[in-house]
Amino acid sequence: MKLKWDDMAKAAVQETARSIQRRFGARSCKELLSEVRRTERLLRQNPNLGPKEPLLEDATVEYRSIVVNRLNKLVYWINGDVIEVVDFWELRRNPEA
Repeated sequence: MKLKWDDMAKAAVQETARSIQRRFGARSCKELLSEVRRTERLLRQNPNLGPKEPLLEDATVEYRSIVVNRLNKLVYWINGDVIEVVDFWELRRNPEA
């Protein structure tokens, strides 16, 4: 299947990568981007791999998510023969929440 990134999702990955590079260095940034590419390959092979996203269950389309690494996940939906990645979420909790 074809995989398409929404501009907001692209920006979220780029911001996360910049933040990781600033805090942990270029190697950690490259590891994140490699994990994102690996996840893309997995989704192309099996689009239903990610479970339905419970935080978006009331949306008009069926959003799914897949964990990229222990700190991030991709949020996507299947639109015909296209996997549309709509966001990239950090999984760290806000300690004040």
